[in-house]
Amino acid sequence: MAAGVVHLPVYATGFRGDDIEASLQQLAPLSTNYGATRFDVYRSRDDRYKFLMAIEFDDKGQWDAFWFGPEFTDWRAACSGWYTVPLLYVWNDNVARGMLRGAEAALVGDGDAS
Repeated sequence: MAAGVVHLPVYATGFRGDDIEASLQQLAPLSTNYGATRFDVYRSRDDRYKFLMAIEFDDKGQWDAFWFGPEFTDWRAACSGWYTVPLLYVWNDNVARGMLRGAEAALVGDGDAS
């Protein structure tokens, strides 16, 4: 199976936006234990209860292992009242990618605030 990115939209319930943000920040890095090569968690500025977790894997089996693994299962149980159900993920095949040369280095910066 081709490399791809899983998109998992998460919508927080009332007054749980900050809790979901913190919990996704803890959960997403654990995906690397299952072979993820990149993860991102986005929070909408238009709707502060709307989140998108995007995790890149070399194959879908790695995602399945993470989704059904103990960390994600425990997260779903511990946070079950904090988000609307169902959680429905989408596997997306990566068909193109690009980045400006040096863009990543420019984002990291060299500490010069000028």
